[in-house]
Amino acid sequence: MRVIAGSARRTLLKTVEGLDTRPTTDRIKETLFNMLQYDLADCCFLDLFAGSGGIGIEALSRGAARCVFVEQNREAAACIRENLKAARLEEKAVVMCCDARTALNRLEGKYRFDYIFMDPPYGCHLEAEMLACLKTSELMGQECTVIVEARLEETFSYLEEMGFVLVKEKLYKTNKHIFLHRKGQSD
Repeated sequence: MRVIAGSARRTLLKTVEGLDTRPTTDRIKETLFNMLQYDLADCCFLDLFAGSGGIGIEALSRGAARCVFVEQNREAAACIRENLKAARLEEKAVVMCCDARTALNRLEGKYRFDYIFMDPPYGCHLEAEMLACLKTSELMGQECTVIVEARLEETFSYLEEMGFVLVKEKLYKTNKHIFLHRKGQSD
């Protein structure tokens, strides 16, 4: 795994062995960031369920001003810190070693994010739980986009009821990215 573009281009990123983490492949990461590339400059990015930090580090490398990484596994959080140091991006980052719900509560009132990326463990319904926390949260800036990485089979029939609008969906072989805005937010 590596940083694809930007200030930390070609930096190799470590991953934690033996965990149930699924690092986003370089190809999927490249596709995702090709869609975001013109909107990353000076943005504030949240990487929930960050694993080794590859998504947030890519955002920082491509111009995000700040990224908060949330990962509850201590070994994975240490790996994020090592990867940030290798990419020389640690001054733009905050790493929180706690569960995602606790992190959202602690961050409330301190940050307003332009992008919230989440790649929770599959099959645990954490996407819905996090979206329920975010639906009225002040963490979402005026034009915030929530990006969820999920398995292809995952349904999001509850989005409208929760106050979210599906703006875009990108399908891959085994998983997908969905892009969400709050209802009433300009698209």
